[in-house]
Amino acid sequence: MYALSLLAATACLLLPATTAQELITEDSYFYGQSEPVYPTPQTSGSGAWGEAIAKAQAFVAQLSLEEKTSITGGVSNSSRGCGGNIPGIPRLGFPGLCLSDAGAGVRGTDLVNAYTSGISDGASWNKNLTYQRAYQMGGEFRRKGVNIALGPPMVGPLGRIALGGRNWEGFGNDPYHAGVLAGLAVHGIQDQGVVACTKHFIGNEQETARSILLDSNNVTILSSSSNIDDATLHEAYLWPFYDAIHAGSAAVMCSYNRLNNSYACENSKSLNGILKTELGFPGLVMSDWGAQHSGVASALSGMDMVMPSALAFWGGNLTLSVNNGSVPESRLTDMATRIMAAWYLVGQDSSEYPAPGIGMPANVLVPHTLVEARVPEARPVLFQSSLEGHVLVKNTNNALPLSKPKILSIFGYDAKAPDSITPNPTNRDWAFGLLSSSARYFICGFGNRIAQTCPAPPPIAANGTLYTGGGSGASTPPYISAPFNAIQERAAKEDTALYWDFVNINATAYVPTESDAAIVFINALASEGYDRPSLRDDFSDALVTNIAAQHNNTIVVIHNAGIRLVDQWIENPNVTAVIFAHLPGQDSGAALTQLLYGDVNPSGKLPYTVAKNESDYGRILNPITDIGANGEFYRFPQDDFTEGVYIDYRAFDASNIEPRYEFGFGLSYTTFSLSNLKVACVSGSPSEYPTGQVVAGGQADLWDIVATATVSVTNTGSVAGQEVAQLYLSIPVEGQPIRQLRGFEKVMLQPNESTTVEFELNRKDMSVWDVAAQKWKLTLGTEYTFFVGNSSRALALNETLTLLK
Repeated sequence: MYALSLLAATACLLLPATTAQELITEDSYFYGQSEPVYPTPQTSGSGAWGEAIAKAQAFVAQLSLEEKTSITGGVSNSSRGCGGNIPGIPRLGFPGLCLSDAGAGVRGTDLVNAYTSGISDGASWNKNLTYQRAYQMGGEFRRKGVNIALGPPMVGPLGRIALGGRNWEGFGNDPYHAGVLAGLAVHGIQDQGVVACTKHFIGNEQETARSILLDSNNVTILSSSSNIDDATLHEAYLWPFYDAIHAGSAAVMCSYNRLNNSYACENSKSLNGILKTELGFPGLVMSDWGAQHSGVASALSGMDMVMPSALAFWGGNLTLSVNNGSVPESRLTDMATRIMAAWYLVGQDSSEYPAPGIGMPANVLVPHTLVEARVPEARPVLFQSSLEGHVLVKNTNNALPLSKPKILSIFGYDAKAPDSITPNPTNRDWAFGLLSSSARYFICGFGNRIAQTCPAPPPIAANGTLYTGGGSGASTPPYISAPFNAIQERAAKEDTALYWDFVNINATAYVPTESDAAIVFINALASEGYDRPSLRDDFSDALVTNIAAQHNNTIVVIHNAGIRLVDQWIENPNVTAVIFAHLPGQDSGAALTQLLYGDVNPSGKLPYTVAKNESDYGRILNPITDIGANGEFYRFPQDDFTEGVYIDYRAFDASNIEPRYEFGFGLSYTTFSLSNLKVACVSGSPSEYPTGQVVAGGQADLWDIVATATVSVTNTGSVAGQEVAQLYLSIPVEGQPIRQLRGFEKVMLQPNESTTVEFELNRKDMSVWDVAAQKWKLTLGTEYTFFVGNSSRALALNETLTLLK
């Protein structure tokens, strides 16, 4: 029998701190303990999953005990450059598996494209584009012989920590927004026959203290524990995983951190009880690289595959554990079945699927067989993704678009092409060459020394334009279109004279006042392995301020891997336009130039809130700060998610904090109006709780549509453009956010054109998690309020709807 309750308290509190003489030796000292749930349920499913599982069961039935074990653990493969490898079983025609990063394209190889990062995809708010991006990316994984793509989607971290080093890999800071896009990304990847691995499960909201450390006395300090109450877990951090699994994600990656004081990759409550029982996940759970900390415990708790190597805990030890009865053979059989079911689900048993890792050379710097993964069909998707990830947030006096300027001045370290993007043969990552010394911070994040011994992370990439972030989410460019080069090409066509200065980057050099505009390029760097040092930097702010002091039409472009504050200069009247350009991939400069000149109308919206001050983000700004001090945090870092679901705009709304730019905000070169909001119940009275059987993604009727809303959108301006109509819902339950996103649709409209947008809300969209019942609960007989507008703070329309009992 499976226990389905999790810690029901509204916050995970610590006992009083101990003295230095009373050092804690067990993490059971802390509240927030994750309850045990055993055994792991056997995989099951219907439809496509049912057929895949049946094939997998027939295959696994032919395996020896040692062969079953081999499927569950990574091995080295000196001839291939895959991030992870599962050995083949030649006698049965199984070629093995190649696993590879990452969220913005196939990492660490040649002849692939560098796509936009997740944050840019999220800023597009474009569902179709999200699918097409994933579909084209998936094709490149397949042609390179990658069986499992390690993202997209990446929905953990969700963005709780504003300084989070990996926030840029995800879609944004709202669970609904992230969930919708995650489901589409899963479809796109798997429609190409590649297994999508959704990550990181769960509560991996920061890089600080994510890994086990050793202090100067070789005392072990465990990874930080994300202490999350039951309702918060479901309504925020688990939410997008529902969407991804419902879409068919065949793999899930468990994370480095501990969850309620149990390592995420051996947390039986989250893996057995929630993921595999409540969500009905039929696929495989793999460890993040090096995130396994036990052998028998991780096997019994629901992990199915260890990466990158099985040697530490599994391999022969797992076979021994089965033979001595520590691990039931049925558990090993289920592990192998889940892995093979994923392989069959996406059709990799086809003879047409490329050999594992065929296009992933172990070293790209030595002669090797070239495998071209790019196709012409990907080009427009790449470019459109780059375009729509830009967000225009200020445009005073129509400073943009530019109109055949006579003279332009270009400043800033981020404008030019990187000094180098030569891959490092050790880590095989172009991005590390681009980001200069970023590699040492990434590697430091994987090290076993305490964090204070690592160098301070850089806030910017000073040696060239930022098109991606650092670490395993980075992409591999065949070229980089830098902003300056693209503007220079346009200038040549329009006889525009250019001034530029990338040497005197503090802008002490001459700024020609006769220029039509001065464009300043800055960036904000982030990488896996460390959290960002701040949300702004003095160097870049001084650069903008100095330029603006010398020119009254200063345009600022920020390539930002996460939230970037602008209040040092945003109210300066000489700063006339600002673009958050995010991480646009290889077509960065070309796309930006089309936006600057008005060839294309900006249509991006912020997938996060930009505050006026760092303090506006409150305690959630990076709470683990005292690692290394004596006391209860020393050996067992604790991170209590006491803010509950109140992150990003939900927290700003609840505390009535005025943001600089709110979630969902973005300007255009035209104007739009919304009108005629109508809401309606779908026929029939829904039950208070779902009653359907569990399928992949939870109870089947969680996905039934229970209400709809329609609204008219009109382009009231003079140029064509896209608008994102956004629906926010007020759920009539105490403790719920004032409003939360529950729908968005992006539409293209010509001047004076109108269209009707429809939102469909399913049962889960309108429910809250009932801790006592352990089910999603609708509030019947009480009014829900629907708000529609074009940002979380610009909601001109509202209507109420009562779900009848």
